[in-house]
Amino acid sequence: MFFATQPSAEKIRQFIASQRELPFSYAEVRATRGPKPTGYTIDHNRIKLGAGAPTYAQAVEALKQWTHFDLGWGKIVPPGVPIEVGQTVAMQAQHFGFYSLNAARIVYVLPERSASNSIEPGLTPGARRWGYAYGTLPDHAEQGEERFTIEWKPDDDSVWYDLFAFSKPKQPIVKLGSPLARYLQKKFQRESLAAMVVAAK
Repeated sequence: MFFATQPSAEKIRQFIASQRELPFSYAEVRATRGPKPTGYTIDHNRIKLGAGAPTYAQAVEALKQWTHFDLGWGKIVPPGVPIEVGQTVAMQAQHFGFYSLNAARIVYVLPERSASNSIEPGLTPGARRWGYAYGTLPDHAEQGEERFTIEWKPDDDSVWYDLFAFSKPKQPIVKLGSPLARYLQKKFQRESLAAMVVAAK
C-alpha cells in the first residue's frame, strides 16, 4: 500500500488488522528451510560479524529487536513486536517521495540448537544459530519468504549474519518497475548487513 505522506499509527494499525487473518500470498510456505523453490529470484547474502559468545549473543538480541530493518528509510511497524510465529508486521519504507507499507507474517522461528543435520541453505553443520523467517501477505509488493539467521560456527568461532530469500513481484506496478524493485531489494540487503555489523560490535 502506498501513501503520499507518512502513515499515522492508526493507519498502520488498520493496515495490519486488515492483513492479520489473510493467508500467505505464495504457496511455498517454509521453503526457506529446504530446497530452493523454482520460479523465484533467489538472494543469499552473508557477512561475518565477529567471533565468540559475546558477539553471538549481541547479534541475536539485535535480530530480536528488528535492528536489521532499522535503516533510516525503512523500519518494521509497529515497533517492539516480539518475534513469534504468527505475528503480523509491516515494513514501512520511504522512497522516491512516497511511503509504502508491506505486510508479512512470521512463518517460523529457529530455536537455538545444533544444526548438525540441517539441510537449510547457508547453515553450517554443527553450528549454533537463532533466527526466523517471515512470508508475504496479500498487501505486499512482492511475494515470497525471507529468513534472517545469526550463526556461530564451531570450527573457527566466527559469527555470521545470514539473509536468505526467494521472491517475485506481485503487484502489477512492481512487475512493470522490476529493475527498480530489484534495486530496492539489493539496497535493503546491503544496508541490513551493514546494520548488523554495527549492532554486533
